[in-house]
Formats: sequence, structure tokens, C-alpha cells
Amino acid sequence: VKELERTGAFERKILVVAVPTGSGWLEPQGVDSIEYIYGGDSAIVSTQYSYLPSWIAFLTDRQAATESGTTLFNTVYDRWSKLPKDDRPKLVIYGLSLGAFGAQSAFDDVDEVVNKTDGALFVGTPSNTELWQQITNDRDKESKQVLPVYQGGKIVRFASKNSDINKDQSKWSNPRVLYLQHGTDGVIWWNPDLILHRPDWLKEKHARDVSPNMGWHPFVTFWQVTVDQMLAVSVPSGYGHNYGNTMVAAWASIAAPEGWTSAQTIKTQKIIDGYSIE
Repeated sequence: VKELERTGAFERKILVVAVPTGSGWLEPQGVDSIEYIYGGDSAIVSTQYSYLPSWIAFLTDRQAATESGTTLFNTVYDRWSKLPKDDRPKLVIYGLSLGAFGAQSAFDDVDEVVNKTDGALFVGTPSNTELWQQITNDRDKESKQVLPVYQGGKIVRFASKNSDINKDQSKWSNPRVLYLQHGTDGVIWWNPDLILHRPDWLKEKHARDVSPNMGWHPFVTFWQVTVDQMLAVSVPSGYGHNYGNTMVAAWASIAAPEGWTSAQTIKTQKIIDGYSIE
């Protein structure tokens, strides 16, 4: 918080609390997209909580992610909430992978996200994340686990591609909560329950990016998804754990500045598409 004060972060148009992966990494496409959208009049605050790669930290030290994510958000929120409402930046929460797990740990439910932020973007959320589980389990009847509909999509929405994000935005109230998730993202769907139980996402019609031939087999599917999790970024953007091709539309949907247009989204996404993940 002292560093945010020193750098004038509370005087910017938007302040992003970004919970990183285990090693402190933030996806360039994610953080650069919001900086482009705001022309640099933005601030991003994050803290590293581990030296381990995300998937190893997820298996061995999840508590560090929850403690760090909760402490980071609550400390920043406490300072931000004391500022005049008409003279403070938008406050949004962001997390990818284990960062999404840690970011959501700061909230007990959707109402708390809405009451304390101006928007939330959670990308590739691991399935044992409590808030994600609450929303997914309480999804509207007949909606699918792979892309749930929650309370008609009024506040919370799930998307795997840009057309999902842009659909019926006039019916989406503010603040908004957006989950990005692919059917082929092993980070999301990995769960020890796969050993003996077929999940809903393999009972229902498969996601657009999942082979219709994929079935469930005791033990076998668990190990298949385990390998998918470790190789989740070794696939093209728009599949697995790579969400770079939807980041601009995602940010624009939950935290666009006044006057932002769809043409600007397309132009900015072309810049982001030129990146490579290393």
C-alpha cells in the first residue's frame, strides 16, 4: 500500500489487484490488455507468495495462495475504501490459474465480490476453488458445468470465446464477474474425484474444444487430465490454459472506460495477439 501511495496508484483511473501464480508470474496478455485499454492510466498490484511453478504450488502449498490473496486484497481495499467515492479509481480483482484460486479466497460469496469491487475477472480457475464451486453447483437448471449460467447471467457469467463474452451485454448488470474457462483446460477440470466418478462435464454434451469421443474411465481419465494440466499451455491460444485471445474483450466487458468501442477492442486484441508466451 505504501508503494501504491508513493507511485500515485490511487490517482489512476483503475487499480487492479492481481493475484499471481505460485512463482509470482502474471500473464502478459492479461495485464497488458488492461493497460492498453486505459492508455497507461492504470495501476496493478501483486505479491509473490512462492517460488514453485503454479501446478506444483497448487498440489503442495495452496494455503500460501489463499493467505496471500486474501491479505493483498483486504489491505488494498481497506485503503481504497477510505477514499471519496467520486475521487478514487475503479477497483477490480484479477487472477489466473492458482492466482484465480487465491483471488477468490478473499470473498465468501458473489455478493461480497459485488459489494467490494467494481468488477472481477477470474481465468482458468481450479475446480477446488470454493467460490467457483458455489456458483457452479448452484447454476441454473439445465445449464452445463462447462459453461454454467448462474441466476440468468445477471451478475456472473462464464465464457470460453469472445462471442460468449459479448452476448447480451445489455442484460449484464454492474459490477460484473466474469469467468474464462475452456473445456480443454486441465487446470480447471483436474480433480481427484475423477478417479472413481464421472463429472458432469463428461456426462453432458462436450465443450466445443473437447473431442466428442472423450469418455470417462476409472483411473484412466484422472491421469489423462493430470497430464493435460501439466501441458495446458503447450497448445494454441483459445485452448487449454491459454486465454490471450479473449483478454481484451474480457477486460472491456467488466471494466471498460467511458466511450470504449468494439472497434477499439478488436484493434487492441490484434496487438495482444502478436505476443508469445515464454
